[in-house]
Amino acid sequence: MNINLNLLNEVTAFIWAEADMLDHSEYQEWLNLWNEEGKYIIPIDPKLTDYENNLNYAYDDHHMRKLRVQRLENGEAISTSPKANTVRSLSRVRVIQDQDNEIVLRCAQNLREFRKENLKHYTADVTYHLIRQQEGGFKINRKIINLVNSTDTLAGISYIL
Repeated sequence: MNINLNLLNEVTAFIWAEADMLDHSEYQEWLNLWNEEGKYIIPIDPKLTDYENNLNYAYDDHHMRKLRVQRLENGEAISTSPKANTVRSLSRVRVIQDQDNEIVLRCAQNLREFRKENLKHYTADVTYHLIRQQEGGFKINRKIINLVNSTDTLAGISYIL
């Protein structure tokens, strides 16, 4: 196995920055990380890959991501009050594909949420499809969050995974 350490460091720094933005409610900056055609996906059934034709917890295009951020920022939704405090840890980053201008990588995410006197833990296998930018850096073209307990009953999640 040949590992391109420079690429691994670049994509790891990018997804760490994304996690930090989400943990610190920097939602407008987070929106800027996305390719406009990108999809944010949280499937219910982790075995399925036809996300367009199956039920998902989230299947957000550009418009829906903006609406999700708007709801988080204005605090009008019951599920966003009080605001959840979150900390994400990303590990086990592995580049699966580097072809043309697209990099596909997979990592583990452990997210801790503290809200309403309760501490919850969510573990997920996350797949990113990143597009290389001409000016350097990346844009997210697809982010798929496979929660390990996705087929179980989930409480209302009031933030972006």
